[in-house]
Amino acid sequence: MSFDYLQLLKLCAPETIMVVTALVVLFLDLAWLRTEPNRTRMTLAAMFTAAGCIAAFMWMLVVPEKASLLNGMLVVDPLTQLVKQSLLVLTLFTALLSIETTFTDHVGEFFALLLLATVGMMFLVSSEELLMIFVSLELTSLSLYILTAFNKHNAKSAEAALKYFLFGGMAAAVTLFGMSLIYGLSGATNLRAIATALTGPTPDPLLLAAIVMTVIGFGFKVAAVPFHLWAPDAYEGAPTPSAAFIASGSKVASFFILAKVMMLGFAGAEGSGAWKAYVPGWVPLLAVIASLSLVLGNLAALAQTNVKRLLAYSAIAHAGYALLGVIANGPLGLGALVFYVVTYALTVVGAFAVVAMVETEKGQGNLSDFVGLSRREPVLSLCMMVFILSLAGIPPLAGFFGKFYVFVAAVKADVKNLGYLWLVILAIAMSAVSLYYYLQVLKRIYVFPSEEGAVSQKGSLIGKTAVVVLALAVLALGCFPGWLLERILSGLAVFKP
Repeated sequence: MSFDYLQLLKLCAPETIMVVTALVVLFLDLAWLRTEPNRTRMTLAAMFTAAGCIAAFMWMLVVPEKASLLNGMLVVDPLTQLVKQSLLVLTLFTALLSIETTFTDHVGEFFALLLLATVGMMFLVSSEELLMIFVSLELTSLSLYILTAFNKHNAKSAEAALKYFLFGGMAAAVTLFGMSLIYGLSGATNLRAIATALTGPTPDPLLLAAIVMTVIGFGFKVAAVPFHLWAPDAYEGAPTPSAAFIASGSKVASFFILAKVMMLGFAGAEGSGAWKAYVPGWVPLLAVIASLSLVLGNLAALAQTNVKRLLAYSAIAHAGYALLGVIANGPLGLGALVFYVVTYALTVVGAFAVVAMVETEKGQGNLSDFVGLSRREPVLSLCMMVFILSLAGIPPLAGFFGKFYVFVAAVKADVKNLGYLWLVILAIAMSAVSLYYYLQVLKRIYVFPSEEGAVSQKGSLIGKTAVVVLALAVLALGCFPGWLLERILSGLAVFKP
């Protein structure tokens, strides 16, 4: 049986470009830039990383493909390409954000790991085969563990990485055991073949156990309750660029593959989490996890005084909102999910960029460090207001339409009986709670009096420009959400039964 390796190389070209970029950045830093000032090394490495991301992005635009190779190990279609392009954009902005920081002397290694984590995420969203999904998850996870521990001058960084690694190792073991049960039941590792083999009038008890184990693994990746315990420490202790990438790129890839596994691999075992109409399956399990994430994430965020820790609990709550799109279980739900996680990721990267600049000036990212920021940096403050209000779901910003779409998808999942209305009402109520702690940040920026003799932030022009571009993107996607939504919906045919 012949195989077209040229086509495989062509389809893998974006990932290949990223790997080559990682090797080039590492080689240049080790060979020629070791004696240069740290800021120069950071800037050059970020520029090479950005160039690699742009090259991979352009390849996907110039050479559009639709193919499935090696029993679904590599699947390329318009929706997958869109998600991969989103990951490249997030990597690019994370690299530019890194210019503002001085947490490490190992510049080449940091950017190489950032690029390899992106490669793992790109392969992850491009696969419909369990083994490839697991290998891609581990490549991503191992890179993120090290990125979390990269600040050797901060004990919290090592502590956060250790917790992240231990929880991640346990989650990976449980996930792999769940996948072994799936293979034992179906005799297949391709998601569509699994769904065909497991179709039956009632779910097998072993299948329910496999679903629970799979959800545990992915619940850890998206930091949903009760698998969230690593997130607050990791967000606070990790270097700010690493935390930004974990909160953005990792969330986009993990939610997308979670939706793929549930909607394709466990098709027929959905069950129901509708009010007074419970049926065993993965939907009611995700409904419980979503409700817990909404409540705990938002209520715990009220007590936070560190902005990165606040964003961590906010991320837990946003995992609950995003799960509504998975629960909707259909093209509408998947489209709403992708729109939500992409716009959320852009927003949270921008918020972390502002935090990084405040940390560079103040040394920490506490709420008190944001006092008077509007007097020192009016443009950065305006951008932070855009990010914060988008996270809160205030129109006409992208976050409002993200929440609106997942709420509509959840209601339409059982439109006849409005069975998921209880979950939407809970989500809206928790959104009102979230507005309080988001406004606490803006209150420090705009209302509290500034310190005497305060000076402007020492951020670079590149970093500040990137923040402004992100704020404009969040505003534009809020004013013109159809631009992104139409691209998402046009690629959803691959998920139809």
